[in-house]
Amino acid sequence: MRKKHDWLRETYQKSLEKMPERPVAHRTLSNIAPEPLYTPEDIGVLDPEYEEKRGFPGEYPYTRGVYGSMYRSKLWTMRMFAGFGTAEQTNERFKKLLKAGQTGLSVAFDLPTLMGYDSDHPLSKGEVGKCGVAVSSLADMEILFEGINLEEVTTSMTINSPANAIWAMYLAVAKKRGYDWKKLGGTIQNDILKEFIAQKEFIFPPEPSVKLVIDTFEWGPKNVPKWNFISVSGYHIREAGSTAVQELAWTLADGFEYVEAALKRGLDVDEFAPRISFFFDVHNDFFEEIAKFRAARRIWPRRCATATKPRTPRAGCSAPTPRPPGSPSPPSSP
Repeated sequence: MRKKHDWLRETYQKSLEKMPERPVAHRTLSNIAPEPLYTPEDIGVLDPEYEEKRGFPGEYPYTRGVYGSMYRSKLWTMRMFAGFGTAEQTNERFKKLLKAGQTGLSVAFDLPTLMGYDSDHPLSKGEVGKCGVAVSSLADMEILFEGINLEEVTTSMTINSPANAIWAMYLAVAKKRGYDWKKLGGTIQNDILKEFIAQKEFIFPPEPSVKLVIDTFEWGPKNVPKWNFISVSGYHIREAGSTAVQELAWTLADGFEYVEAALKRGLDVDEFAPRISFFFDVHNDFFEEIAKFRAARRIWPRRCATATKPRTPRAGCSAPTPRPPGSPSPPSSP
């Protein structure tokens, strides 16, 4: 059985070299300073199955976390889901949030935008700017991010059916302002399969819809390598009435379907898999949710590793990370 001190020396220290611990006191409310890791060793037990069942943080299959130091080094990116009315109004809101200390942006689009309609389309009547910001043109996108440094702020965009077009607008704005696409970071949700399961904001049938998603798998890593071109989403499935088990099953199944579709197109798993992100719900049952996330972390990399034979450990497909209660958007990787 591998010893705790071996993990501290081999994995934890290497993690800290890349990203040191935050300069804060890591203490409980009882003023106890927790160690970076606890194992059966801490209670004098030698469990020969520990490594296989749970393992260590930052190591395959990532049951106890995808990074060695996890949130001791860096907290998740915090974004207030924001968007309403016009691009001018939402831009003002974005700037207030950034001034208040927010570390990323999360764009909420109105229903016409989500369904691919312009604001002046007859079917958009009564819905423009209601549940998010109205974006019908490149001009709207330019106004939306006016005065915001796109290389310094990561942007999450909750958009699915027209994700390609909305992402193209964002990148066009960045290019016009002289930003380097290779320095841009962010996420487009782009998970069309969960729309058929839960949210129902689909435009095209499943097959052509998935084709559009895989187009981003092919184009994204070569041109915008720091961008997560999909956020496979269980949140909507859970909020539509599923159990924790059903949420996990449907979400991972969707993720595996995208991976298989990308492989059928001949794409390199080592290129696209690390940019696949996840968005899960955090519900009320504390221990059930912990079990759900741990199960997700184990199932995803194991299935990807056996099915895709990646050359690099990171391309064992990025493991899901829990979204803390109250956080309105998915976390970014530390």
